[in-house]
Amino acid sequence: MVKLQTNSAQTPVEWTARGSQTCEAGEMCQETLLLVDVGHRSLIVGSKGCTQIRTHESPTVTVHSGPPGMLVASYARFCSSSGCNRADSSSVLLDAIPRPAALIMNPALLLALLGIALMLPRVQALTCQSGTGEAVMNVSGMPLHWTVTNQQVCEDGWGCQDTLLLTENGPHVNLVVSKGCTPEADHEARVTQHRAGPGLSIVSYTHVCRNEDLCNNVPNTLPLWDSLPPTVPGSMRCPVCLSTEGCASATELTCPAGDTHCYNGILLISGGGIATNLRVQGCTSQAGCNLLNNTQKIGALTVRESCNPEDPASSNQAVLTCQRGLMLKLQRNSAQTPVEWTAIGSQTCEAGEMCQETLLLVDIGHRSLIVGSKGCSKIRTHESPTVTVHSGPPGMLVASYARFCSSSGCNRADSSSVLLDAIPRPAPPVPGDLQCPACVELFGSCSQNSDIVTCPKGTIRCYRGSINLKGGGLSSSLNLQGCMAQPSRYLLNHIRNIGVFSVMENSGYENEDGPFLQAGAAPTSYTALVVVLGLSLALSSGVPSLLTPFPLDSLPLLTP
Repeated sequence: MVKLQTNSAQTPVEWTARGSQTCEAGEMCQETLLLVDVGHRSLIVGSKGCTQIRTHESPTVTVHSGPPGMLVASYARFCSSSGCNRADSSSVLLDAIPRPAALIMNPALLLALLGIALMLPRVQALTCQSGTGEAVMNVSGMPLHWTVTNQQVCEDGWGCQDTLLLTENGPHVNLVVSKGCTPEADHEARVTQHRAGPGLSIVSYTHVCRNEDLCNNVPNTLPLWDSLPPTVPGSMRCPVCLSTEGCASATELTCPAGDTHCYNGILLISGGGIATNLRVQGCTSQAGCNLLNNTQKIGALTVRESCNPEDPASSNQAVLTCQRGLMLKLQRNSAQTPVEWTAIGSQTCEAGEMCQETLLLVDIGHRSLIVGSKGCSKIRTHESPTVTVHSGPPGMLVASYARFCSSSGCNRADSSSVLLDAIPRPAPPVPGDLQCPACVELFGSCSQNSDIVTCPKGTIRCYRGSINLKGGGLSSSLNLQGCMAQPSRYLLNHIRNIGVFSVMENSGYENEDGPFLQAGAAPTSYTALVVVLGLSLALSSGVPSLLTPFPLDSLPLLTP
């Protein structure tokens, strides 16, 4: 925020953030205000974001120079919970400093001070190229070119950044690209050789600029691609692998002369919209686990290396990247038509986790609810999809779909047809004699939102209860009423897990023997239903962080 006013800064001004930023490990949130007030002109400069400074949680207000002359004062706060830097106006500073009495100043002094204030530069927000890319490819495909179509408007004072990290290993290379906004200081384009060949080599390119919009415009790998001269084969042989999936099928190759050791480790790369784990096996000229020469920060990227067999990240099992997101679909009709089920992002799993996708359908006839979750799971079970009908026609339909799988992005079902196509379509219902309230609510009670419906022939009781769901980024309770065909008072038959969800059913009629509303009851009005899609942040504090500093649109990587 930069605010240059034509009067004294006695009236608070709005101080809103333009976006959010994912901090690096160990950083805090910060918000800082600086006020310069010359009496009839004032300037307020504000900043919000992440910082490596670790200090007081309480706000600090300091009057550096005060009345009867120029007023220079500041507000600073550092805090350690997500989104805690949420002050929304300059009142956090103005309310904490004394209001000066009216000043009588020399006109010449006023003009001089006005000149000083007006010469203060106004920081313009930059627009930067924005995107990420990550790929393993053959050396023969280098150098690589790409096109960037996404742009990002930065916070005031931020610059544009380019970060490229290239790992070459035998016949393959891995390229990681990050473009976007950054609070880091400007520096000229810099190429760093972290590990020189022959054998494994790692080189990076970083650049931060503020000279013009879209100045982070490196379009290819030419700044860091310099093909190595032909190598002379040596006597050492090592497994060679470069993969984000795993190295179980690594090929053993002859190392170049001079390489005397086999490397086996993993590079964990995060930040700047990137989250990947690169499995590396190959030839090196020295023992140990230090491909990056103790480097931990490369431009927008944070890197960590592990070769410890006891570290789960270094096991032969790949660390997966899974599709991630929630789907909540509340419909005014029966769920016979498939609905779209798309992810809102991706998630890098912990070592040993699998990808999962889970759907739960509740259909009461004229209303239906579908709840879906995609992400990582500690549950390690069947690779084949499982479809279960927990309670079926002619009464309420409760059915689920669950799949756990062990390759990156394998939880890619894109509609509810994976469940609907696997359950029998009921015949058109024949009306019976029983009438029941019918309701399905995710965020409210059924007490005022129930229709009275005529149940299909074959139903024997009215159901009222709730199903508590927890897991997969969701923590909520489904409140249900409807017609039941089975003698049991429970829809789920006391099961405790549906895919990634932990479930607990509470029946409202555990001590009653029959239906609670008989034929002839008067119908009630039904409150309008709403369609709720992708409310991943509003449901539970247990939802993993889905947002990145900028959209994870893959950077198109195109060979010439």
